[in-house]
Amino acid sequence: MLEHVPHWLGRMLKGVRAGHVRLAIADPDLGLTGVSIDLSSPAFANGARLPVRFTADGAGVSPPLLWGAVPGETRSLALIVEDPDAPSLNPLVHAVVWGLPADGCRLAEGAIAGDGAGAPDGRDLGRNSFFTQGWLPPDPPTGHGSHDYVFQLFALSDTPEPGASPGRAAIVEAIRGRVLAAGMLTGTYSRGEQAPTRSAGLGGAARV
Repeated sequence: MLEHVPHWLGRMLKGVRAGHVRLAIADPDLGLTGVSIDLSSPAFANGARLPVRFTADGAGVSPPLLWGAVPGETRSLALIVEDPDAPSLNPLVHAVVWGLPADGCRLAEGAIAGDGAGAPDGRDLGRNSFFTQGWLPPDPPTGHGSHDYVFQLFALSDTPEPGASPGRAAIVEAIRGRVLAAGMLTGTYSRGEQAPTRSAGLGGAARV
């Protein structure tokens, strides 16, 4: 995977990035209301480096997530995780989860894993950028600099039916006009350079 990209090539591509404006949460057609969800993780602070365990350099499991209250009329939630710093036209999709129950407040470590026909609580997984279900572990090119891994949680007015194993585009299309609130949490990761020292509080609510 991308860990095999030579350091010199990673450095040459350092300025080539998809861009945060292409994140799902930045889509103006979603009709975001400005209501925030407090999204966080007990494993890393908002804006801080992801522990190796959750990346391609470690076990490659998905991190645990916690979130606070959602609007009372919420019927389900959807989660999209993207890397807007990928050297590509669009952000690299690391996970798509939809049908999360409205009364839930967490995803356990490793919960974003291939689930076939879906989980008993109603949630189901879509396809990441490698066309597989489950968590695509962060795997930035060596020397490309720090990458943001942006967890975007959407509270929805109903439970859309985007089809079997939908990709990011199908999910975004399905939730348009249904978003009641949104939250955002960012973890970082890099290879071939000093780990960033940026830190932040555990709260990760997006102001949208």
